[in-house]
Amino acid sequence: MRYLTETMLDFLTEIRANNEKTWFEAHKEVYLHAVYEPLKALSEILYQPYAEYGMMHKTARIYKDANFPPYLHYRDTFWIYIRHEAVYWNKTPTLFFEISPEGAAFGFRLSAPEPRFMEFFRKQIADAPEEILHLHSKLEKKQILLTGEEYKKPKPCDNINLISYFKKKNLLAEKHVTDKKIICSPEILPEIQKTLADVFDFYQYIYQIMQKYENTKKQPEEKIKPESEIFMKKAPEQEFMW
Repeated sequence: MRYLTETMLDFLTEIRANNEKTWFEAHKEVYLHAVYEPLKALSEILYQPYAEYGMMHKTARIYKDANFPPYLHYRDTFWIYIRHEAVYWNKTPTLFFEISPEGAAFGFRLSAPEPRFMEFFRKQIADAPEEILHLHSKLEKKQILLTGEEYKKPKPCDNINLISYFKKKNLLAEKHVTDKKIICSPEILPEIQKTLADVFDFYQYIYQIMQKYENTKKQPEEKIKPESEIFMKKAPEQEFMW
């Protein structure tokens, strides 16, 4: 079965140009048979190797934002993500596939992590840099670039080998395909599967750091006594009559 077709890509291009209810209702069957059903089937295929790790998967729906009337916001970019359970998918490590009029992208993303997590991440790699450098080297050998948005002002870093990580607001390790013929060819599925497998070690590494970070948030904060209590002498426990 070919999961990705020119009909799918044409629909995504057209819904972007005609993002309104009348057009969508007239093309709803095209959406169901050429976009929704193939992507759901593709999601099941991509998820299979990761089910044993307790992960879950989800596929985007046509309605972009549930908080607004759906006919105002139809999606023109669809994604499949595979990850462990989390409240916000963009704040947690994610294996993903994405398709849009511009083409396809797939790999690993940590799209919008909390700034406090990135601070925790920098401390973790500063304390033990060998593992991330090893994983980065493995990705480069497989021609997968580790990128991400950068701070306007990089964070201070004492290790020259870690400077590029200290610049990052988020983390991406992904491949892009813009050629429609390649996207719609039978070869694209094994390429997506291979890329997800190639970035999985990096996913697990970041997920473990995320778990450590979440555990620190669950620990009760140490109560700090006010200065007045620290320096004031305690009243005698036994009552005296003066």
